[in-house]
Amino acid sequence: MKRVLVTGGAGFIGSHLCRRLISDGSKVTCLDNLYTGSLQNIESLLQHPNFKYIDHDISEPIYLEVDQIYNLACPASPIHYQKDPIQTTKTIVMGAVHMLELANKVDADILQASTSEIYGDPAISPQSETYWGNVNPIGIRACYDEGKRCAETLFFNYRRQYNLNIKVARIFNTYGPNMSKNDGRVVSNFIVQALKNEPITIYGTGMQTRSFCFINDMICALVLLMNTPRTFSGPINLGNPAEVTIADLAGLIINMTKSYSEIASCPLPEDDPRQRKPDIAVARQILKWSPKVNIAVGLTTTIDYFKNILSNSHWKSQTIKNNHFSVDSTESTFH
Repeated sequence: MKRVLVTGGAGFIGSHLCRRLISDGSKVTCLDNLYTGSLQNIESLLQHPNFKYIDHDISEPIYLEVDQIYNLACPASPIHYQKDPIQTTKTIVMGAVHMLELANKVDADILQASTSEIYGDPAISPQSETYWGNVNPIGIRACYDEGKRCAETLFFNYRRQYNLNIKVARIFNTYGPNMSKNDGRVVSNFIVQALKNEPITIYGTGMQTRSFCFINDMICALVLLMNTPRTFSGPINLGNPAEVTIADLAGLIINMTKSYSEIASCPLPEDDPRQRKPDIAVARQILKWSPKVNIAVGLTTTIDYFKNILSNSHWKSQTIKNNHFSVDSTESTFH
């Protein structure tokens, strides 16, 4: 039985990962200080004999006996990481140091959840892992963008200096159940606004693009990456290469929810990237992975999830809704 540590395990991606690892027969420790995570996301696991939750901030060190570490702890949406940019940077950089030190002490494999924000406002499309990016190092997004870039540097230096078995995943936009309705991300924003028949807020012209990967697909990729041979460290792009404009996404969600919402244009935030499209050739070759869930199917499940939580006065419905779909190691499966 593998002993697996998931930092940020009560968050959106982390909670799905914990559930997947438990179903695979691992013994899972979830580390989270609940800054953006929620205990409701892991409620169905709290009584499981192979699951343990620890309230801890990874900007402070901790010692645990584990075999694998998935380092996901960090606020991932601008509305949250810009609220306290100094703490965001400390969480990313000091968190990386503390998890790398732990991995080195106990000889654990460690995976860093990096981000497409590594590429900043890219000058090329699609973005491949060889692209060094176009990041403003002193802008309002730099606490996250440069923090993640520094974390990647630390990971590869620990590999060079200590021969640590590292994996670095550059995660592109991901969506699905367990997203917070107030996290400021475009999919959750649009769905909640549409379901409430409120104006859909589009920043700029709406012609900027994103590539949306459903959570089931992302979890499959992360588990596959962790279990690649030591000779492969990454970085590796994980995301859906199907590019969608923000305006088209808004129209699709309005149609799918049968909403009366209208479009409201707002100024484009500083350093907001104009384009996001991953080159996933490395993931196809190394992991034999590519996304299986198209956006219409993924949005249907996500809209149902938000309908459920908006119609209830508490969050217990998150766990109930999550029981309606499962994650498989080779492809996403719906029940």
